[in-house]
Parts: sequence; structure tokens; C-alpha cells
Amino acid sequence: MSSRIFGYGRVSSKDQNEARQLKAFKDFGIDDRDIYIDKKSGKDFERTNYKKLIKRIKKYFKVGYDSTT
Repeated sequence: MSSRIFGYGRVSSKDQNEARQLKAFKDFGIDDRDIYIDKKSGKDFERTNYKKLIKRIKKYFKVGYDSTT
């Protein structure tokens, strides 16, 4: 069984740009269809694409992420 790698990125506001995170995921070899980005504050986990990612990865083992801190 081969594994797939997913990426999850988040920026805090609609004014911020997720381009750096997207580039890092693509450089790592993650397919566009496996990248999830939310533009939401980090104060809680009410993030639409994060929830979609968690539902999708139940049968996979690796998640790639890029931290801005």
C-alpha cells in the first residue's frame, strides 16, 4: 500500500497570502488536490478545510505542514 501526503496551511486573515505555504507543499511533492488552506484566525479550530482534511486522511498516515512561527 502506498501512502499519500497531504498539506494543511493557514493564514490568519484574508489579507495574508498563502503562497509561501503552497510553494513549500508543492516543493515537497504534494499534489494540488491534497492541499488544504484556511484563511482563519488561529484562536479556534472552526476551520472548514481543516475539517475536510481530517475526514479525508483517516486511511492515510502522513500530513505535511508548514509553520510560519
